[in-house]
Amino acid sequence: MVSDVHGNARDLARAGEGADALICLGDLVLFLDYADHSRGIFPDLFGVENADRIVELRTARRFEEARALGARLWAGIEEDRAAVMEKAVRKQYAELFAAFPAPTYATYGNVDMPRLWPEYAGDGITVLDGQRVEIGGWTFGFVGGGLRTPMRTPYEISDEEYAAKIEAVGEVDVLCTHIPPEVPELVYDTVARRFERGSRALLDAIRRTRPRYSLFGHVHQPLVRRMRIGATECVNVGHFASSGRPWVLEW
Repeated sequence: MVSDVHGNARDLARAGEGADALICLGDLVLFLDYADHSRGIFPDLFGVENADRIVELRTARRFEEARALGARLWAGIEEDRAAVMEKAVRKQYAELFAAFPAPTYATYGNVDMPRLWPEYAGDGITVLDGQRVEIGGWTFGFVGGGLRTPMRTPYEISDEEYAAKIEAVGEVDVLCTHIPPEVPELVYDTVARRFERGSRALLDAIRRTRPRYSLFGHVHQPLVRRMRIGATECVNVGHFASSGRPWVLEW
């Protein structure tokens, strides 16, 4: 089980060793590495100094200034912005999807571009979003993407659309999502020093349907990585980009 891969194809290629299946909870793309500002699409295009500055602005929650800086930088790129971004994302996807073992079950993160996934998800890779699948006799439900934020990442959806996908999944043994339930200890990032968006609909579903596990990622350095909500074990499976280690679920 991995989440928040953010370009770490090297470790991803080994993540499924010895497992019956690999589950990926999204965020394959690396736009900007907040720990190493020299890595990602942004510094490749605009340099490390600008990456340093935009991280500083975002960390200070000065999102309007960060967007203004981004707009000025993009204005200096002669090619179409969408085309430049898609080319960079495609380069990462080609490497990352090639590293997935078979079978892999995956859903989208908030920085992913779902419309491109069908081109790269080959045999043995099953993509699910608002859907269920049986693995080893247990039912797994998958809901991808994130909720809308001032960051405006590529795959953010409304609370209503997200809640509808949670509802479509229904009762499962393992509820797999990119974002966590809306619990302060699970959504606060201790390094970024901010609360990320969690889902109230997901929290309500956990309390109502009582899955064995709720598994998620999204928050890279959470205040708490694991806690129980009633009968459900809630686990942040980790920031795979930095750790290179999968979280293992056995039953």
